[in-house]
Amino acid sequence: MSELASLPTSGGGPELIDELGVLENLKSAIAARQARVAVSFDVGERQSEARAGVPASERGRGVAAQVALARREAPTRGGRLLGVARALVTEMPHTLGALEAGQVNEWRAMLLVRETACLSAADRCAVDEDLSPDTGTFDGAGDRQIIAAARAAAYRRDPRSVTDRASHAVRERCVSLRPAPDTMAYLTALLPVAQGVAVLAALTRHADTRRAEGDTRSRGQLMADALVERTTGTPGGFSRVEVQLVMTDRTLFQGDSEPARLPGYGVVPAGWARGLLTPADAAQPGRDHQVRLRRLYTAPGSGDLIAADSRARLFTPGQRRFLQARDDLCRTPYCDAPIRHFDHIVPWRDDGPTSLANGAGLCEACNHTKELDGWEARAHPDPGTPHTLELRTPTGHTYRSTAPPLPGSSDDERRTDRPARSPIPADHALMPPDRPPTPGRAHDDRSGPAHPRTRRSRRAELLFA
Repeated sequence: MSELASLPTSGGGPELIDELGVLENLKSAIAARQARVAVSFDVGERQSEARAGVPASERGRGVAAQVALARREAPTRGGRLLGVARALVTEMPHTLGALEAGQVNEWRAMLLVRETACLSAADRCAVDEDLSPDTGTFDGAGDRQIIAAARAAAYRRDPRSVTDRASHAVRERCVSLRPAPDTMAYLTALLPVAQGVAVLAALTRHADTRRAEGDTRSRGQLMADALVERTTGTPGGFSRVEVQLVMTDRTLFQGDSEPARLPGYGVVPAGWARGLLTPADAAQPGRDHQVRLRRLYTAPGSGDLIAADSRARLFTPGQRRFLQARDDLCRTPYCDAPIRHFDHIVPWRDDGPTSLANGAGLCEACNHTKELDGWEARAHPDPGTPHTLELRTPTGHTYRSTAPPLPGSSDDERRTDRPARSPIPADHALMPPDRPPTPGRAHDDRSGPAHPRTRRSRRAELLFA
């Protein structure tokens, strides 16, 4: 790898373009090799589990997760990559050959696999032979042309399966949210086409009516605002829903520029976070905009949240809120799925304590994966460093993930020569009088700021209902 990076990029334009082409072909060949290796690993693992007496329905359950970790991908994408690899190696030799020769790239090979997924193995092989990508069938073709050719070939082979696939697609309807730049987000709905068209038409009619009445907002703004209002029941969007916004005390009360963090989204500007406390339309009649403040305490130096133990098997609501604030997203390396489970790193059945140091927020798939035979997880609760989770796979490979830094835990924050902070007004409207935190509740302390002798730095977690 280092030798490739150290190669000079000198030469004329034609030579550089030639090198780009060679490198692209190499990427495709590597992707084909990865597919073969993944399938070989899958077969070997299943054979080993069969010899060990594992039921056929449970064999290979952790293979996709190991493929994902090795390729530095999220577990869900690891599953898709393994599925594509199986299809290419066992059912689509022409497409695999084209990938090895650099005639299609990995993405377009995945498109061909996706569009033939509803076919039987025999029909998929026949479509692969009909299209014969390794003969240059798709030279110069774009994604849409490849998709159209694959769909037409699949329909010719098995029209009923293709039709059934379309009728079953309605079961996949869902709504998802993903971050967008500048404190925005993409709210996406996968709907049957008739319902999607109806929703868009209703929002468009509403926007046209308001503009005809003199509303100065753009059509897009009116449609977006109407979607929020009709979904939540309030113009601003806050309707008895908890939004956890984590920021430092200085950002909240002293106008500091340290960014805040919005779980599930990421870092947001300090000014935007303060503005969310008092939106411009919060004082309008009929608005129900409530703000509650919960104190979270972090250890000086590392910025890690301070833990509290429990003898119960299940994590308390306060501990779950604490883990959500600390971990933000699934703690499995490379996985950025939302947290669905709060579970022990060292299992409770193995005497793992119900503590914040031994707890982690995980998505459902990753939590089930770590419980498989051969997988081992452990925590490294070093008080001088952020919380670290170590995951060991059945093959002996080790991967680590570190809790994301909280607002105010940058290197500058940890300097010992940093000037002392200005005290926070104890009589602030949102702040109760100072008193020491209740023992065992540092993770969810509503009783007031820490006593100066505790040397704990504060974080303010704002809950909007």
